[in-house]
Amino acid sequence: MEDVCQKECATVLELKVASMEDGMGNIVGHFINGQNVSGAGNRMQDVYNPATGEVTRQVALASKERVEEAIRAAEAAFPAWRNTSPAKRAQVFFKLKYLIEQHAEKIVGMIIDEHGKVYHDAMGELTRAIENVEFACGAPELLKGEHSKNVGTSIDSWSEFQPLGVTAGITPFNFPAMVPFWMWPLSVVVGNTFVLKPSERTPSASIFMAQLALEAGLPPGVLNVVNGDKEAVDTLLMDPRVQAVSFVGSTPVAEYIYATGTANGKRVQALGGAKNHAVVMPDADLDNAVSALMGAAYGSCGERCMAIPLVVAVGDETGDAVVARLKRQLEVMKIGPGVDNSNDMGPLVTKEHLAKVRRYVDFGVAEGAELLVDGRNIVIPEHEKGFFLGGCLFDKVTSEMTIYRDEIFGPVLGVVRVNSLQEAIDLINRHEYGNGTCIFTRDGESARYFTDTIKVGMVGVNVPLPVPVAYHSFGGWKRSLFGDLYAYGPDGVRFYTRRKTITQRWPSSSLREGAVFSFPSGVE
Repeated sequence: MEDVCQKECATVLELKVASMEDGMGNIVGHFINGQNVSGAGNRMQDVYNPATGEVTRQVALASKERVEEAIRAAEAAFPAWRNTSPAKRAQVFFKLKYLIEQHAEKIVGMIIDEHGKVYHDAMGELTRAIENVEFACGAPELLKGEHSKNVGTSIDSWSEFQPLGVTAGITPFNFPAMVPFWMWPLSVVVGNTFVLKPSERTPSASIFMAQLALEAGLPPGVLNVVNGDKEAVDTLLMDPRVQAVSFVGSTPVAEYIYATGTANGKRVQALGGAKNHAVVMPDADLDNAVSALMGAAYGSCGERCMAIPLVVAVGDETGDAVVARLKRQLEVMKIGPGVDNSNDMGPLVTKEHLAKVRRYVDFGVAEGAELLVDGRNIVIPEHEKGFFLGGCLFDKVTSEMTIYRDEIFGPVLGVVRVNSLQEAIDLINRHEYGNGTCIFTRDGESARYFTDTIKVGMVGVNVPLPVPVAYHSFGGWKRSLFGDLYAYGPDGVRFYTRRKTITQRWPSSSLREGAVFSFPSGVE
């Protein structure tokens, strides 16, 4: 079994290296109007391999003029793409799905190399990205609209869902493949054109998949990718040609994106931060619950907006049992580089983020939480310069503590103890974030009451990461979402289209009517 694993991991490493050598090279530029655009003359930023701490390439940071070039390309491509039939647009995405699956190992290698995820986690992310392509393939069904005959005498009425024009997306570092696919496939398949600005920390996957889209038959200019920082973001937010902007990231930035975009007349969908609670009831299957919590808390090194950083144990006996099981599982959790598929958790994305998460652990200790498992001093042989932090576990966390209030975005799990389900619900409902939550219980009455009264957008029952599938929609409540519509799924269709309602009458040529001054109604 060990030899098989080593052979598999070696194969993954070879694929990863190959993926970077025949991809963007040492400088990751942009993809505009169907062509790779050099980063020459742009400002540059280093891109790191988090497992080694080494700079592997540089990414070009687009100037305002470069972003405007991408917007012009999208604007020029819009009329013809808008008038392409939904069936033909869908065919592009059928082929794109095939191409992504053919190049899955290469894309996964890019994610491992720039984000640090372990292989199986990166492959899981890509699988969820493909789900959104599959949903986009249903464009003819999604855009059918509504029709009513004889709403009045000889009068028919119908609604159409028409594209907006040039749209844009700004995506985070933690899901280089999946989150961009929450946005541009659905926007494009309903007839818009798109400018994507991925995270400058993990830029390569977006460029490569834009190249695959071109190969799949997407016309030049329909999808453009510009790498950049705040200058690129502000250009997208303020350019009057951009009609809608989607964003996923931290709450302070989401607030800025929403305020700036709407002030400039744009439709904006901005998904912000989270602090997700998992309630564990005394009657829960504790072994299964704790196994699920391990993956939810420490998977992807905790760098997920749907991660579980807080366990709310109902009753001290439940709390003691949960803590004991978590400690045992943390002792055997394997940490190391993502190219080794036997690892459970990889590194954090940057040296700066590692330092930030370590400071939160320091805050927890200083504010009186009990640090039961301390991952701050972990050393990974042959990867001593990597951005690794071991899993950390706190007990006796209270709602006044910084580690309870703030989104840490790292492998830090805190246990809060309460006396009742109602106390747990009240605790969660008071938090400023309302992205995701879950409850572990065998009791249907408790589960039903929890799901009905909790003020959170996505809720799981014995499911720790209740991320909706592609044909539902993703989004939170309170300061986790700015805008009226969730991401992808049915809400995504509404976000990327505008409704037009048409009322039509063809009166008989033999019928002549006089003026009618009463307000029309369907009963006439």
